[in-house]
Amino acid sequence: MKRLVTLLLAAALACTAAPAQAVEFRASGEWLMGFNAAEGSLVSHKRLQGRRAKADNNDIFSAGQRLRLQLDAIASETLSGTVFFEIGDTVWGQSATGGALGADSTNIIKLKRAYLDWAVPGTQLKVRMGLQGLPLPFAAGGSAILNDDVAGVVANWQFHEHVGVTLTWARPYNDNYTAVTGDASANNKSNYLDNMDLIALAVPLTFEGIEATPWVMYGTIGQNTFRGNDNVRRWFTMSGYEPDNGRWNSTTFDRERATTSAFWAGLPVKLTLWEPWNIEFDINYGYVQSMGRGWMLNNENWKRYDTRREGWLAKALVEYQLDWGTPGILGWYASGDDGNPGNGSERLPTVSAAGNFTSFLGDGNLAWASSTELYDRNLSYAGTWGIGLQIRDMSFVEDLKHTFRAVYWGGTNSPAMAKYAQHPWGWGSSVDEASHGDLEHYLTTNDGILEFNLVNALQLYENLQINLELSYLVNFLDQSTWEKSRGGMLGNTWSKQDAWKAQLIFAYTF
Repeated sequence: MKRLVTLLLAAALACTAAPAQAVEFRASGEWLMGFNAAEGSLVSHKRLQGRRAKADNNDIFSAGQRLRLQLDAIASETLSGTVFFEIGDTVWGQSATGGALGADSTNIIKLKRAYLDWAVPGTQLKVRMGLQGLPLPFAAGGSAILNDDVAGVVANWQFHEHVGVTLTWARPYNDNYTAVTGDASANNKSNYLDNMDLIALAVPLTFEGIEATPWVMYGTIGQNTFRGNDNVRRWFTMSGYEPDNGRWNSTTFDRERATTSAFWAGLPVKLTLWEPWNIEFDINYGYVQSMGRGWMLNNENWKRYDTRREGWLAKALVEYQLDWGTPGILGWYASGDDGNPGNGSERLPTVSAAGNFTSFLGDGNLAWASSTELYDRNLSYAGTWGIGLQIRDMSFVEDLKHTFRAVYWGGTNSPAMAKYAQHPWGWGSSVDEASHGDLEHYLTTNDGILEFNLVNALQLYENLQINLELSYLVNFLDQSTWEKSRGGMLGNTWSKQDAWKAQLIFAYTF
């Protein structure tokens, strides 16, 4: 009887599994263990109404870790599914991130990506839908517009050997707004007019030694998309001088449009036809329609402002490859505010940028660090210019590479804009970012920063890299410009300092 039951169960399982197609599962991921010592603030002390206090109270040293796991379910070359989990960033000793004693009771598990890849039978049309990493085409210095995880659909058709076309629809935000109690306005309804949609068209062109991908993107932004939203990326996307934009002392605002239009365009080009020369350049343009107008406070006087935002950026990299390394020169220039808030902002609007020319003000190393690395975050280059020299991937010992950079940052924003700042110090610590709006590294034409990076990468095993980064910022911010702001008139002053970091990361990938 026991044997009969066993046979029946086996037959049932066989019948159940018969129609199913074999699926191959592949696992990949990375473990990062990081140790970081840093003084990330360019402001040492601030004096607010006669009271002096440190601007940055973060620990100099911190340690942390992050784990990412990806699982691919592959049915065939034309059908697969991917799920990508992230556990971290876990700061050692911190309860909020699960790093304190007894941390097994706290799980910081995030669904980073989950998407489906499939192809239309008999065609070259490939489709990816779901939560996915979505970079807009870029060349030198990373994407200044969008390179982040977002929900959407991407369709790609390679209809010619040298020419393809990619159509994208993404929805970064929707149904996040909660109606404000006591607000009787017609559009104050939960989950109403709070979606942001992006539609992009790119045409990849690939020839021998030449790659170019012209692209355009149109977006719509609902009136309530960023209203009451604490997502830090709103500083990049919001047009002009939106209220609660952190830096600007704007207190009133007239919402004139239910939906605002936005437009971006880019032309990234890579040239390798003159090897060993490598030339990359990228041109970007962005425009966000005015959401409305409001009033700014400047030394107890009111100034009318507009939320329209329009700007551009050009960046380039020229390298020459040698046996021992690749020296190069890099640079960029972006439009900046002209000093008149009444005609809107002249800075390039972005969605979620990922500039990577450098690895302190930018994010050009491992794109991750523990909590005291205050400046590693999304970077658009808006309102700045820069020029620098680098030697990439120098190698004198087997499995050990070095990259050295020296880059000067300047501002293209009018110094007259400092007087509209909510606080006089302008550049604060990470604790102050929520109120200062430092997420865009706002520099006037009187300000400057000299950045040095030395990144050392030792490939200890095939899957284990030890990465040591040493960086330093020489502070040329002009205090007199910022102390003439409204805060300076109230007797609020600040003292500047240089910033630095030393970061050691163990990266295991499989």
